[in-house]
Amino acid sequence: MPTTLPIPSPEAAQHSAQLCELIRRDIVERGGWISFAHYMELALYAPGLGYYTAGAHKFGEAGDFVTAPELSPLFGRSVARQVAEIMAHSAPHILELGAGSGKLAADLLGELERLGSLPDSYAIMEVSADLRARQQALLRDRLPQLIDRVHWLDTLPEKFSGAIIANEVLDALPVHLVHWRDSALSERGVANGDTGFVWQERVISDATLLHAAQQIVVPDDYVSEICLAARGLVNSLASCLEQGVLLFIDYGFGAREFYHPQRNTGTLMCHYRHRAHSDPFFLPGLQDITAHVNFTDIAECGIDAGLELLGYTSQAFFLINCGIAELLQDTAPENLRDYLPLSAQLQKLTSPAEMGELFKVIALGKRIATPLRGFAQGDLTRLLG
Repeated sequence: MPTTLPIPSPEAAQHSAQLCELIRRDIVERGGWISFAHYMELALYAPGLGYYTAGAHKFGEAGDFVTAPELSPLFGRSVARQVAEIMAHSAPHILELGAGSGKLAADLLGELERLGSLPDSYAIMEVSADLRARQQALLRDRLPQLIDRVHWLDTLPEKFSGAIIANEVLDALPVHLVHWRDSALSERGVANGDTGFVWQERVISDATLLHAAQQIVVPDDYVSEICLAARGLVNSLASCLEQGVLLFIDYGFGAREFYHPQRNTGTLMCHYRHRAHSDPFFLPGLQDITAHVNFTDIAECGIDAGLELLGYTSQAFFLINCGIAELLQDTAPENLRDYLPLSAQLQKLTSPAEMGELFKVIALGKRIATPLRGFAQGDLTRLLG
């Protein structure tokens, strides 16, 4: 265990040990090796044991990391302005993927109610029964008058029109690890070692992964991620979207920066009790495992699936375009108790040194003719080339 990270409670350690045993058995059953994508899927989503499917707190001060909706209501209220515009040009429906604590849904619906732009329905697709229960409790408490508009899905609808939102969803999708070395390609996977899990490389056997890796030009001895799951998600969303916009908000880069020569160990990162580190084998089930998003891949996949790229910009520009500064002005500066915290939150959401530049927003749409306000200034589509 890294000495700089907090020691888990005996109960938490036992929970992780149960998940480790499940993963160890799976490795044996699959011939002694699994891809890192499969390991990550088990670590995050194994029923009842994975990080997102078990009951521990993930978000906020009591959890392992803070998302933008947890940080400030200004985030959801700003996004609501964009969502209202999307619904006005498609249909009055919202689908949120991976709604976390439910805070974004609550802030969105509250602001849309104030704007007189409530959706007829707000669907949440959530794989975690624990998170689903927390979302339901929060929305019943904060917006009891709107709870009848909200429903939860186990799978994507066959057809959908309106706004589809995914905040920090793509970064939590399982990724394959590829090693480019000596003009050869190998996949870095996971095997059982004497004292825990160990890295082990094999020849790439997945034809789709091999083709994707062959298209990427990087220096020798370079390790990075390829997220086939993100491509699958975009394809599925494009298939069900009849009219409307997919809005992805996440941290990441275009392909040129994602596979920058100096980023030769990839972008894999783990989060445990507000500490970031790079060991995905540390306490499986108790920590988040993420990778940055390759937004060029997302854009190209969407376009290939029949969607139009409607905008790509930084979170800072998107929120400013959506009126976050004007929302702050709703609170009088003389009211220091409320104004100062909101002002600090706005700074963290938009500052280049905080979330403003690392986080990006991309919009992919179908049958949407009007420009989207969130991308009116700060166009970064040139960085996707």
